[in-house]
Formats: sequence, structure tokens, C-alpha cells
Amino acid sequence: MNLNQIHNVYFIGIGGIGMSALARYFQNIGKNVSGYDKTPTMLTDELIAGGMQIHFEDNINLIPQEYYIENTLVIVTPAVPVSHSEWNFFLERNYNIKKRAEVLGLITKDTFCFAVAGTHGKTTTSSILGHILYESGADVTAFLGGIVENYHSNLIGKGKAISVVEADEFDRSFLHLHPDIACVTSMDADHLDIYGDKSAIEDSFREFADKVSDKTKLFVPKGLPLEGLTVGINNGATYTAKNIRVENSSYVFDVETPSETIENIAFGLPGHHNLMNALMALAMAKTFGTPTSDIANALASFKGVQRRFSYQIKSENLVYIDDYAHHPTEINAVHQAVRELYPNQKVLAIFQPHLFSRTKDFADGFAESLAQFDELLLMDIYPARELPMEGITSEWLLSKVKKENKKLVQKSELIDEILNSNATIIVTIGAGDIGELVPKIKSSLILAKE
Repeated sequence: MNLNQIHNVYFIGIGGIGMSALARYFQNIGKNVSGYDKTPTMLTDELIAGGMQIHFEDNINLIPQEYYIENTLVIVTPAVPVSHSEWNFFLERNYNIKKRAEVLGLITKDTFCFAVAGTHGKTTTSSILGHILYESGADVTAFLGGIVENYHSNLIGKGKAISVVEADEFDRSFLHLHPDIACVTSMDADHLDIYGDKSAIEDSFREFADKVSDKTKLFVPKGLPLEGLTVGINNGATYTAKNIRVENSSYVFDVETPSETIENIAFGLPGHHNLMNALMALAMAKTFGTPTSDIANALASFKGVQRRFSYQIKSENLVYIDDYAHHPTEINAVHQAVRELYPNQKVLAIFQPHLFSRTKDFADGFAESLAQFDELLLMDIYPARELPMEGITSEWLLSKVKKENKKLVQKSELIDEILNSNATIIVTIGAGDIGELVPKIKSSLILAKE
């Protein structure tokens, strides 16, 4: 299909982080954009403030009357139930209906595409890369799965020549993309409700990697079983970070590349996982031909992504950090960063598990990663797109955590429990609606301190 012939774009599930980035893109290029979502959020508030018509009732009478079959593209999130009346309205009338991944496929086919794949690190790596390219003056649009602090948006730039996209493995969505330069940050087992087992998800990543025929344009962590240029920390990879130190709460490091050694790069995000994310973005930008000085300046000025080790409070007596981590590997990364920055301080973790299937598949890993914190408050499982599974509860997960200082909490009790703790470092973790509670937790902590 030709996107130039489309006048209107209608989103079913417009408030999703990936869907809203597409909505902003289509508005930027002059399309009429409107849509439906189940509930209002901070994201939908921003889209409405930007001029989009959004409603929160599944009602075909609320679809704009001028959205005709010939000039309207309908984009649907995979989370929408088959019984959804608006979706069925469009299906019955043979509207052009596509998933978000298919639309990204169309956009990336017509642009020079950077694709960032991996079970962890996609959003941060693609945000850093988008920031580097934008700051260097490239004609770029970056579609992101998080709100980048530098831009207060999940879309960077308005360019038409270059795209940066997160290559999402969920539902094998990334196989729709047309990457020119790509990376795979990791390929741990995840989404086993879709894939069944670890070998199936690895096969899917190999299929994605095969989309990049020139393996000098594919980047992988050293040790990952994929053919491409390697990236690593102190391990002799093609692009290696070394001489790493912490100065003024930021990493400063050197990078050995195939052509030069870049010295004294400053980067403000904590944790070795973020160092790898920055290194991946650097390698991809360098291969594209972005000047070294532009890369270094952009890394130094990158402020991070909301809900990715986001500081909410950072004072001498109290630190509150919020993070999207929803897999044991990601929780381990949060823990590593916290311990590196705040050794010998008491850390309280508040975790909301995401999906019954993920909780079931990785229960032992979750128990192990959560037990590392000094104190744990565990919330109920956020179901997202799933129905409950018999026996899979937060109470069951908590029983597996080998730790004395642990407790199951309801949302209504959460703030009181946090205020009762004497921990000096507080971390909220999870991919569900825990993010919506962050402003209230922050204000309650500030109020209690006064």
C-alpha cells in the first residue's frame, strides 16, 4: 500500500507506547490521527493535548465520519480482543487494517533502517542511537518504546530518509522489518507463551539476523551465537569498552574500534547493561559514518529513558528509582547498578510481576533475582492480555523467594508500607501499571521527608 494516498489513520489501542509513537509520526507528516484506547493515561493525555481525537468507549458511533475506506488506514494492537466492535466494524467493511509491526515494515522499506533487536535493552539502545543520529544532523525519525528524557517523547526527529526502530520479537513482529544496519542485544528466553521454548525464540532471532546479509552491518555481544561484529566490555570484541571508571556519578571509558581508540567518553546511565547499550549504539553510528565527535557529544548529553533506571528522588538521605524491568535478567541488571552506585545501603524493591505466563515460566529466576534486595514488597500479577492461571499467584511466587524481609502488598497498602521502611534506596520495578503509581509514591516520600 502507498502511505502517501492515506489521509486518515485510526488507531485501536492508541495509548500503547509503540502505537503512540506511530500516531505522533503520522501526525507529523500531515495525516489526521484519532483512535480508541481502553483507559486514559498520561500518554493519551499528551496525545489529546497535541490535537488528536481519542475516546475510551468501544463505540462505532465515535469513529470520525470522514474516515472512509479509500483514505483511511486502521492500525490495531495485538492486545485487542476479537469481540471488539470497532475492529469488527472496520473488518466487515474491508478497511485497510494493519498491525503496528506491518506499518513499521512499510516505513522501514522506504528508509535507511537501523533496527535494534534483543530481549533486553531495545528501548535504551534505540533511544541512544536515535539521539546520536539526530544530534549529528541526520534526517532521522526514531520510533521508540519509551519516553526519552531529552525530548519528552517516544519519537525523535521528523526525518524521512533514516528510521530507527525497535525490532520487537513478540509475535515475531521484527520479521516485517527491512534493516540496513542492525544489532541483537540479547536473546534470553521470553514470550514463551508465543514461542514455547528457548530454541524457538533463538531461531526467530537468527531469522531476523539473516535479514542483514552484510554481517559487518550486524552487531552482537561477544559470545552470542550469531554471526556479526562483536561488542563487549574488556573482552577483546570488535568494539570494546575499557579503562572504565566512575567520575561524578557518570561512566568515563575508552572504546577500541577497528579504526581508532576513542578516549574519555562520558555516559551518564548507570549499570554495565547500559554501558553495553551505549556501546551498541556507538558501533552502529560509527559504521554508518557518524563523526566520532558527534557520537561522543551525544553520549555525554543523553539523559535516559523514563522508567529505565529513572531517578525520581536523588538526595543525600533518600534515593527513589523507577525501572521497567520485567524479566529476571533485567532485575539483576537493576540490582547490579544499584549496588555499584550505593554500596552498603539498604535497598527496598517493590515488584509488580507482568503476565501470568511469564511469572510461571521464570518463577525460579524471579525468586533468585528478587532475593538479592534487602527488603521486598511484592504486588499482585498484572494480567495485561491474559486470563488468570490456576496456582500462578504472587503469593506462590513470594513463597519461592528465600528471604525473611518480604511481604505481599495490595495497591491500597503500598504507600504506607513504603513509608514504614527504613531503606535509604527505594526501587519500583515492573512493566504493568506500577508506572502510573510512581508520581504518587514520589510525592508521598517527599511529603514524609519534610
